[in-house]
Amino acid sequence: MNSVPYTRETSFNIFSYLKYLFNKRHDDMLYYKRYTELKKIMMEESLETFFQPIINLQTGKTFGFEALNRPGQSQYFSSVDHFYEFVGQTDMVFEFEKFCRNLSLKRYISRLNTELTNENFTLFINIHPHVLLDKNYHYGDTLQSLNVIGIQPEQVVFELTERSAVTDFQEFERVLSHYRSQGYRIAIDDVGSGYNSLKTLIFLKPEFIKLDRSLIHHIDSSAPGQQLVSLIYDYAEQSNTKIIAEGIERVEEIKYLQTVGIHYAQGYAIGRPNREITVGKIPSL
Repeated sequence: MNSVPYTRETSFNIFSYLKYLFNKRHDDMLYYKRYTELKKIMMEESLETFFQPIINLQTGKTFGFEALNRPGQSQYFSSVDHFYEFVGQTDMVFEFEKFCRNLSLKRYISRLNTELTNENFTLFINIHPHVLLDKNYHYGDTLQSLNVIGIQPEQVVFELTERSAVTDFQEFERVLSHYRSQGYRIAIDDVGSGYNSLKTLIFLKPEFIKLDRSLIHHIDSSAPGQQLVSLIYDYAEQSNTKIIAEGIERVEEIKYLQTVGIHYAQGYAIGRPNREITVGKIPSL
Protein backbone atom coordinates (compact mmCIF):
# COMPACT_ATOMS: atom_id res chain seq x y z
CA MET A 1 0.00 0.00 0.00
CA ASN A 2 1.37 3.40 -1.01
CA SER A 3 1.44 6.06 1.68
CA VAL A 4 1.10 9.79 1.11
CA PRO A 5 4.34 11.53 2.03
CA TYR A 6 3.96 13.82 5.04
CA THR A 7 5.62 17.00 3.87
CA ARG A 8 6.28 20.33 5.51
CA GLU A 9 3.56 21.80 3.28
CA THR A 10 1.06 19.23 4.58
CA SER A 11 1.99 20.11 8.15
CA PHE A 12 1.49 23.82 7.41
CA ASN A 13 -1.95 23.21 5.86
CA ILE A 14 -3.10 21.17 8.85
CA PHE A 15 -1.83 23.84 11.24
CA SER A 16 -3.61 26.59 9.25
CA TYR A 17 -6.86 24.63 9.27
CA LEU A 18 -6.69 23.99 13.02
CA LYS A 19 -5.94 27.68 13.57
CA TYR A 20 -8.97 28.57 11.45
CA LEU A 21 -11.21 26.26 13.47
CA PHE A 22 -9.90 27.70 16.74
CA ASN A 23 -10.44 31.30 15.61
CA LYS A 24 -13.90 30.52 14.29
CA ARG A 25 -14.90 28.88 17.57
CA HIS A 26 -13.53 31.88 19.46
CA ASP A 27 -15.47 34.32 17.23
CA ASP A 28 -18.66 32.27 17.53
CA MET A 29 -18.39 32.20 21.33
CA LEU A 30 -17.73 35.94 21.48
CA TYR A 31 -20.72 36.63 19.22
CA TYR A 32 -22.94 34.49 21.44
CA LYS A 33 -21.78 36.32 24.58
CA ARG A 34 -22.36 39.72 23.00
CA TYR A 35 -25.74 38.64 21.68
CA THR A 36 -26.71 37.44 25.15
CA GLU A 37 -25.51 40.73 26.63
CA LEU A 38 -27.63 42.67 24.11
CA LYS A 39 -30.77 40.73 25.04
CA LYS A 40 -30.01 41.28 28.72
CA ILE A 41 -29.63 45.04 28.17
CA MET A 42 -33.03 45.15 26.49
CA MET A 43 -34.73 42.98 29.08
CA GLU A 44 -33.37 45.01 32.01
CA GLU A 45 -33.65 48.39 30.21
CA SER A 46 -30.06 49.03 31.22
CA LEU A 47 -29.32 51.59 28.50
CA GLU A 48 -28.67 55.11 29.72
CA THR A 49 -30.85 57.76 28.05
CA PHE A 50 -29.50 61.29 27.65
CA PHE A 51 -31.19 64.37 26.25
CA GLN A 52 -29.21 67.07 24.44
CA PRO A 53 -30.86 70.46 23.86
CA ILE A 54 -31.34 72.03 20.44
CA ILE A 55 -31.74 75.82 20.53
CA ASN A 56 -33.11 78.44 18.18
CA LEU A 57 -30.03 80.46 17.21
CA GLN A 58 -32.05 83.59 16.51
CA THR A 59 -34.11 83.67 19.74
CA GLY A 60 -31.84 81.72 22.11
CA LYS A 61 -34.77 79.59 23.26
CA THR A 62 -34.65 75.79 23.47
CA PHE A 63 -36.51 74.26 20.55
CA GLY A 64 -36.21 70.60 21.45
CA PHE A 65 -34.02 67.69 22.49
CA GLU A 66 -32.30 64.75 20.85
CA ALA A 67 -32.70 61.47 22.75
CA LEU A 68 -29.45 59.49 22.94
CA ASN A 69 -29.36 55.93 24.26
CA ARG A 70 -25.98 54.66 25.43
CA PRO A 71 -24.93 51.31 26.96
CA GLY A 72 -23.05 51.25 30.24
CA GLN A 73 -19.55 49.82 30.57
CA SER A 74 -19.31 46.23 29.39
CA GLN A 75 -16.47 43.78 28.90
CA TYR A 76 -18.02 42.77 25.57
CA PHE A 77 -18.28 46.24 23.97
CA SER A 78 -15.28 48.55 23.92
CA SER A 79 -17.25 51.67 22.93
CA VAL A 80 -20.70 53.00 22.04
CA ASP A 81 -19.83 52.80 18.33
CA HIS A 82 -18.72 49.19 18.79
CA PHE A 83 -21.99 48.38 20.51
CA TYR A 84 -24.18 49.84 17.76
CA GLU A 85 -22.00 48.26 15.08
CA PHE A 86 -22.66 44.88 16.65
CA VAL A 87 -26.42 45.50 16.86
CA GLY A 88 -26.39 46.14 13.12
CA GLN A 89 -24.87 42.69 12.53
CA THR A 90 -27.61 40.83 14.36
CA ASP A 91 -31.21 39.88 13.65
CA MET A 92 -32.27 42.20 16.49
CA VAL A 93 -32.08 45.53 14.64
CA PHE A 94 -35.83 45.96 14.37
CA GLU A 95 -36.58 44.90 17.96
CA PHE A 96 -33.74 47.01 19.32
CA GLU A 97 -34.88 50.11 17.43
CA LYS A 98 -38.40 49.68 18.73
CA PHE A 99 -37.04 49.18 22.26
CA CYS A 100 -34.93 52.38 22.05
CA ARG A 101 -37.81 54.39 20.63
CA ASN A 102 -40.21 53.39 23.41
CA LEU A 103 -37.53 53.85 26.07
CA SER A 104 -36.75 57.37 24.83
CA LEU A 105 -40.41 58.38 24.86
CA LYS A 106 -41.05 56.92 28.30
CA ARG A 107 -38.02 58.55 29.90
CA TYR A 108 -38.63 61.86 28.16
CA ILE A 109 -42.07 62.17 29.73
CA SER A 110 -40.94 60.94 33.14
CA ARG A 111 -38.09 63.46 33.32
CA LEU A 112 -39.96 66.57 32.17
CA ASN A 113 -40.35 68.71 35.26
CA THR A 114 -43.49 70.74 35.95
CA GLU A 115 -42.02 73.98 34.61
CA LEU A 116 -41.23 72.43 31.21
CA THR A 117 -44.36 70.33 30.70
CA ASN A 118 -46.23 73.02 28.77
CA GLU A 119 -43.32 74.10 26.56
CA ASN A 120 -44.20 71.68 23.71
CA PHE A 121 -40.59 70.88 22.91
CA THR A 122 -39.75 68.82 19.84
CA LEU A 123 -38.20 65.41 20.49
CA PHE A 124 -35.70 64.00 17.97
CA ILE A 125 -35.54 60.19 17.95
CA ASN A 126 -32.78 58.36 16.07
CA ILE A 127 -34.01 55.64 13.77
CA HIS A 128 -32.36 53.44 11.13
CA PRO A 129 -34.02 54.26 7.78
CA HIS A 130 -34.21 50.59 6.79
CA VAL A 131 -36.35 49.88 9.86
CA LEU A 132 -39.12 52.05 8.41
CA LEU A 133 -39.11 49.78 5.35
CA ASP A 134 -39.06 46.55 7.38
CA LYS A 135 -42.15 44.42 6.85
CA ASN A 136 -42.26 43.80 10.62
CA TYR A 137 -42.66 47.51 11.29
CA HIS A 138 -46.36 47.94 11.98
CA TYR A 139 -47.89 51.29 11.18
CA GLY A 140 -49.35 52.81 14.31
CA ASP A 141 -46.95 51.33 16.88
CA THR A 142 -45.31 54.67 17.62
CA LEU A 143 -48.61 56.54 17.53
CA GLN A 144 -50.05 54.15 20.09
CA SER A 145 -47.08 54.77 22.39
CA LEU A 146 -47.50 58.53 22.01
CA ASN A 147 -51.18 58.34 22.89
CA VAL A 148 -50.36 56.47 26.09
CA ILE A 149 -47.86 59.07 27.32
CA GLY A 150 -49.62 62.15 25.97
CA ILE A 151 -47.30 63.38 23.19
CA GLN A 152 -48.53 64.60 19.82
CA PRO A 153 -46.90 63.29 16.60
CA GLU A 154 -46.17 66.92 15.67
CA GLN A 155 -43.70 66.98 18.58
CA VAL A 156 -41.68 64.03 17.24
CA VAL A 157 -38.97 64.07 14.57
CA PHE A 158 -37.58 60.82 13.15
CA GLU A 159 -33.86 61.45 12.75
CA LEU A 160 -32.47 59.15 10.04
CA THR A 161 -29.00 58.32 11.26
CA GLU A 162 -27.69 55.44 9.14
CA ARG A 163 -24.97 56.60 6.77
CA SER A 164 -25.49 53.84 4.24
CA ALA A 165 -27.20 54.96 1.07
CA VAL A 166 -30.93 54.78 0.58
CA THR A 167 -31.51 52.84 -2.64
CA ASP A 168 -35.27 52.56 -3.15
CA PHE A 169 -36.13 56.26 -3.02
CA GLN A 170 -39.67 55.88 -4.33
CA GLU A 171 -40.65 53.32 -1.68
CA PHE A 172 -38.96 55.33 1.03
CA GLU A 173 -40.73 58.49 -0.08
CA ARG A 174 -44.06 56.62 0.07
CA VAL A 175 -43.38 55.40 3.63
CA LEU A 176 -42.31 58.85 4.82
CA SER A 177 -45.45 60.36 3.31
CA HIS A 178 -47.48 58.01 5.48
CA TYR A 179 -45.74 59.19 8.65
CA ARG A 180 -45.98 62.82 7.64
CA SER A 181 -49.73 62.40 7.17
CA GLN A 182 -49.88 61.51 10.88
CA GLY A 183 -47.93 64.62 11.86
CA TYR A 184 -44.36 63.32 12.25
CA ARG A 185 -41.44 65.19 10.74
CA ILE A 186 -38.14 63.94 9.29
CA ALA A 187 -34.52 64.98 9.85
CA ILE A 188 -31.50 63.86 7.83
CA ASP A 189 -28.36 63.54 9.97
CA ASP A 190 -24.67 63.89 9.04
CA VAL A 191 -25.25 66.18 6.05
CA GLY A 192 -21.89 67.46 4.82
CA SER A 193 -19.96 64.44 6.14
CA GLY A 194 -19.51 62.97 2.67
CA TYR A 195 -21.96 60.12 3.15
CA ASN A 196 -25.24 61.78 2.24
CA SER A 197 -25.88 62.71 -1.37
CA LEU A 198 -27.91 65.60 -2.67
CA LYS A 199 -30.25 62.98 -4.10
CA THR A 200 -31.20 61.97 -0.55
CA LEU A 201 -32.21 65.53 0.32
CA ILE A 202 -34.10 66.04 -2.92
CA PHE A 203 -36.13 62.82 -2.76
CA LEU A 204 -36.80 62.61 0.99
CA LYS A 205 -37.53 66.34 1.42
CA PRO A 206 -36.70 66.44 5.16
CA GLU A 207 -38.15 69.10 7.41
CA PHE A 208 -34.73 69.35 9.10
CA ILE A 209 -31.16 69.08 7.81
CA LYS A 210 -28.56 68.38 10.49
CA LEU A 211 -25.13 69.63 9.45
CA ASP A 212 -22.35 67.25 10.48
CA ARG A 213 -19.95 68.43 13.18
CA SER A 214 -16.98 67.95 10.81
CA LEU A 215 -18.43 70.74 8.67
CA ILE A 216 -19.19 73.03 11.63
CA HIS A 217 -15.78 72.68 13.31
CA HIS A 218 -14.11 76.15 13.05
CA ILE A 219 -16.71 77.17 10.46
CA ASP A 220 -15.99 80.81 11.35
CA SER A 221 -12.53 80.54 9.75
CA SER A 222 -13.10 77.87 7.08
CA ALA A 223 -13.85 79.35 3.65
CA PRO A 224 -14.65 75.96 2.01
CA GLY A 225 -16.97 75.07 4.90
CA GLN A 226 -18.70 78.43 4.66
CA GLN A 227 -19.31 77.97 0.94
CA LEU A 228 -20.88 74.53 1.49
CA VAL A 229 -23.05 75.78 4.35
CA SER A 230 -24.17 78.66 2.14
CA LEU A 231 -25.22 76.26 -0.64
CA ILE A 232 -27.14 74.04 1.78
CA TYR A 233 -28.77 77.09 3.36
CA ASP A 234 -29.96 78.36 -0.03
CA TYR A 235 -31.47 74.94 -0.77
CA ALA A 236 -33.13 74.84 2.66
CA GLU A 237 -34.69 78.26 2.19
CA GLN A 238 -36.15 77.28 -1.19
CA SER A 239 -37.52 73.96 0.11
CA ASN A 240 -38.90 75.26 3.44
CA THR A 241 -36.39 73.17 5.40
CA LYS A 242 -34.77 74.15 8.69
CA ILE A 243 -31.06 73.65 9.37
CA ILE A 244 -29.59 72.37 12.63
CA ALA A 245 -25.83 72.82 13.06
CA GLU A 246 -24.36 70.00 15.17
CA GLY A 247 -21.17 69.81 17.19
CA ILE A 248 -21.04 73.45 18.33
CA GLU A 249 -18.10 73.82 20.71
CA ARG A 250 -17.05 77.46 20.33
CA VAL A 251 -18.79 80.82 20.70
CA GLU A 252 -17.19 81.98 17.45
CA GLU A 253 -18.99 79.20 15.58
CA ILE A 254 -22.29 80.28 17.10
CA LYS A 255 -21.78 83.92 16.16
CA TYR A 256 -20.95 83.07 12.56
CA LEU A 257 -23.95 80.74 12.18
CA GLN A 258 -26.24 83.39 13.65
CA THR A 259 -24.90 85.94 11.16
CA VAL A 260 -25.64 83.77 8.11
CA GLY A 261 -29.13 82.89 9.36
CA ILE A 262 -28.80 79.23 10.41
CA HIS A 263 -31.96 78.30 12.30
CA TYR A 264 -30.94 75.90 15.09
CA ALA A 265 -27.83 74.55 16.82
CA GLN A 266 -26.75 71.67 19.04
CA GLY A 267 -23.44 70.99 20.78
CA TYR A 268 -21.40 71.06 23.97
CA ALA A 269 -21.17 74.87 23.97
CA ILE A 270 -24.97 75.02 24.14
CA GLY A 271 -25.72 72.04 26.35
CA ARG A 272 -24.22 68.62 26.94
CA PRO A 273 -26.24 65.41 26.83
CA ASN A 274 -27.82 65.04 30.26
CA ARG A 275 -29.95 62.43 31.99
CA GLU A 276 -32.18 65.23 33.17
CA ILE A 277 -33.97 67.45 30.68
CA THR A 278 -32.16 70.78 30.86
CA VAL A 279 -32.69 73.70 28.48
CA GLY A 280 -29.77 74.96 26.42
CA LYS A 281 -28.13 78.37 26.55
CA ILE A 282 -26.11 80.47 24.14
CA PRO A 283 -22.87 81.39 25.94
CA SER A 284 -21.67 84.98 25.91
CA LEU A 285 -18.32 86.06 24.50
